[in-house]
Amino acid sequence: MRERRDYVVPFFNNKYRFDKPPFIYWMQIASYRFLGENDFAARLPSVIAAAGIAVLLFAWGRRLGNEQIGWWAAIIFTLCLQTFVHAKAAVADMWLVFFVTAAYWAAYELIADLLGSTTTINESHRKYWRLTFYVALGLAFLAKGPLGWMPLVTVASMKLILRDKPFNRRFWFLSGLLLTIAIVLSWGFPALLRTDGEFLRIGIGRHVVERSFGALEGHGGQSWHSYLLTLPFYFVTVFISFFPWSIKLPALTKHLWLQRDGTDKYLILGVASIFILMTLVKTKLPHYTLAAFPLLALLLARHFPILPGSSRFAVRTAVIAVIVSITTAFVGFSLLAPSFPVVQLFKKSEKELRPEMHFGNVDYAEPSLVWYFRSRAHGFSWDRKPEQVKEFMGQWGPKFIILPSKLAKSVYPEIPPGWKSYTAEGINFAKGKRADLTMILKPTE
Repeated sequence: MRERRDYVVPFFNNKYRFDKPPFIYWMQIASYRFLGENDFAARLPSVIAAAGIAVLLFAWGRRLGNEQIGWWAAIIFTLCLQTFVHAKAAVADMWLVFFVTAAYWAAYELIADLLGSTTTINESHRKYWRLTFYVALGLAFLAKGPLGWMPLVTVASMKLILRDKPFNRRFWFLSGLLLTIAIVLSWGFPALLRTDGEFLRIGIGRHVVERSFGALEGHGGQSWHSYLLTLPFYFVTVFISFFPWSIKLPALTKHLWLQRDGTDKYLILGVASIFILMTLVKTKLPHYTLAAFPLLALLLARHFPILPGSSRFAVRTAVIAVIVSITTAFVGFSLLAPSFPVVQLFKKSEKELRPEMHFGNVDYAEPSLVWYFRSRAHGFSWDRKPEQVKEFMGQWGPKFIILPSKLAKSVYPEIPPGWKSYTAEGINFAKGKRADLTMILKPTE
């Protein structure tokens, strides 16, 4: 997208990428501008979004009671397992969670007095929260599509609960939703025109509709019987994803079952909306409920003082989680680095790489190839079939190809004079399987 100077239609590795709307790509482009094209720059926007969510939770928590609630809400969210994983991943989820959290907070402020909260706002400030709500919904859509409108489900449910309250006057639904749609269409309409509607067919049709009614890429139950068996999926995986704080979820649930106020009901309804919607979707991955974790963090932070043994548990858990996180980040990943075959191949071949090189791959079309090798070789990575390897390498100009070692030995029993060959073994973590790769490099003509 940077090289094409086309910031409307998402491109990655010289191909359309209709999987997600462009917000995360815009952030990565900005990061590339300052830090160059590398995996750190690709991951940095997720770090910024996660930090932003912590700030939102701190501020919202203070509004809900006191500074202690704010601090603990931010700490709980930051130090749960799913956040640790996704706050460093080059994916759209953290920005989705950021904008969804902002929308939930804005909606809460608009109805806080109707929920019995002593924290109220005057009419002049209400318009800013209303604007925040609808702008956040629009940006959440640009982050990850219709999933960004989950707060609307919660608000609609609250409207049923507060049916005798002046609800509509707080939200100005018609004008507000027109603003949200205008934000979406400011990008979506040009994108649809430029792609002759393909973005809608693939981005919404395949990645939203098919994902809802079918298990894409093997994530979820393929048959209706297996789908029914996976219905409790998120209610089980939350104990892993929200770990270590999930240890207190049973006690929190018991407490809220017996005693809850209007604010609790709003937060519970937000969590339930996300969990139920994602449960009904056929494609299932543990991080699909991540948008509910800020609300869970607020619920837990509000009730820590009441839950038995929670004060000592909270401090100890936070300290241990910080130590484990820092150790994993600075020591664990360094120890794991040799398990990443692409990193090994890049380090071995780094001195031979040239800006004019193109490169190909067979059965290993991972984004890491682009992040690492395009920092030196400015061509694109081409997906090739086994029978196309010799044709690709025989084309004019310096190039290289990465392919399974077994295939490399059958295609090139002996490497041509002047060419280079590098091998690496490790784990393809994205696919969860071992990878034994060979890189065959033709330096120059």
